[in-house]
Amino acid sequence: MAQGKQDLLSRLADRGEQVVGRITDLPGAKTLLDRTTALTKNLDDLQKKVRGLDPLEKRVTALERRLAKLEGKSTTGTKKATTRRRTSPKPSASSQRTTRGRSSGSSPGS
Repeated sequence: MAQGKQDLLSRLADRGEQVVGRITDLPGAKTLLDRTTALTKNLDDLQKKVRGLDPLEKRVTALERRLAKLEGKSTTGTKKATTRRRTSPKPSASSQRTTRGRSSGSSPGS
């Protein structure tokens, strides 16, 4: 029985070889095989390029973190400076005299 199975497998292998040999005789089969071969080569090239993107992606992520830190520091500094400018200035000595003089009741025409 073991010999029968082996014979069956060898017959199937022979048939497969014959079919593969005849494929090139079919119209358009050569074009199909050429395109399939080209496709595998292109896929290999694409895989190499995609693998090269991982280190670049890590570098971009690190640069984005650094930029976020720098922007965070500069934004904080800008807010403090803006806050200082928005506070109303203290009245100068000359403007205090003018205000006091008018509030005391003396008018220029009296």
